[in-house]
Amino acid sequence: MRDPKLANTDSMDAHKTLENIPLFSGLKKSDLKTISSHAITRNYPKNTIVITEGDITNTLYIIHSGKVKVFLNDEHGKEIILARLGSNEYFGELSMLDGEARSASVMTVEPTTVALISKADFDAYLINNPCVALTLLETLTKRIRQLTENVRSLALLDVYGRVARVLLDMAKETNGKLVIDEKLSQQEIAKMVGASREMVSRILKDLSTGGYIDVKRDQIVIHQKLPPAW
Repeated sequence: MRDPKLANTDSMDAHKTLENIPLFSGLKKSDLKTISSHAITRNYPKNTIVITEGDITNTLYIIHSGKVKVFLNDEHGKEIILARLGSNEYFGELSMLDGEARSASVMTVEPTTVALISKADFDAYLINNPCVALTLLETLTKRIRQLTENVRSLALLDVYGRVARVLLDMAKETNGKLVIDEKLSQQEIAKMVGASREMVSRILKDLSTGGYIDVKRDQIVIHQKLPPAW
């Protein structure tokens, strides 16, 4: 469970956080000032549970800095990572919209600062800003499509195919190369693709030996098109 001692309000300007995310882009400064005046800023250390699956809460969390993972686990401790989110992204919108229990857990993977907005404040804000509702629907649609692709991957691809897909989905083009510019452990990749760490380790080692990728401490560089099969 979450330890309230780990979540302390600091002086970070919530207005700056809100104006940098697409959900609130294009709004008047006065509107941003109104909603940010109701936001609460909290700092969470690394490896802190922010939301627990099954919790009855209805707050929207907007990430100012840091990273979190969204995950599911069972009574035996088996875990699958649904998503990793970073600055200017948000989570908790489903329970905020329907009032139901949290559908997944969220944990910080590095020190993270978030702005919290309550359902009451967000609902009141939507009444006067319907364009935000449309943006929220677009984001939800994208996430549903991503989850559909994740299910397709788990059902139809072998472990190599799932690992290759995760690498390509997370990589961004930098200086003509695809780069995953963050620390990503073999265990985390294994939890994303539903496989053992040992299997993921062998695949990454073979790709590295073949010159396809370069695994560094804080990044993975994809040098050439990954092979269709392993």
